[in-house]
Amino acid sequence: QVQLVESAGGLVQAGGSLRLSCAASGRTIIATMGWFRQAPGKEREFVAAIRWRGGSTYYADSVKGRFTISRDYAKNTLYLAMDSLNTEDTAVYYCAASPLFLIKTTTGYDYWGQGTQVTVSS
Repeated sequence: QVQLVESAGGLVQAGGSLRLSCAASGRTIIATMGWFRQAPGKEREFVAAIRWRGGSTYYADSVKGRFTISRDYAKNTLYLAMDSLNTEDTAVYYCAASPLFLIKTTTGYDYWGQGTQVTVSS
């Protein structure tokens, strides 16, 4: 089992920045961790993923160049730094973990955080 606890999101103006964190605990071996988001009335979508040991990163086209996923391996913590935010980034953001090597997908993740609201105002 893996428990994931996300930091609080927040309200930020367009063009601003925000960083989310996700603390992982448990004994299951993690291969991939990712960030996802779900806006009202839309399906959950992939945002970014990282290979837990190797550190390779993958991004959705909509956030590439603006968001950075990273992890502190020693602290078992995942991060998502979000820059140049716009109103279309408003959503509930979730972190997730998988024992599988995954890339750009929303499936295959067994463990999910509780979700945190990010609101970008114009």
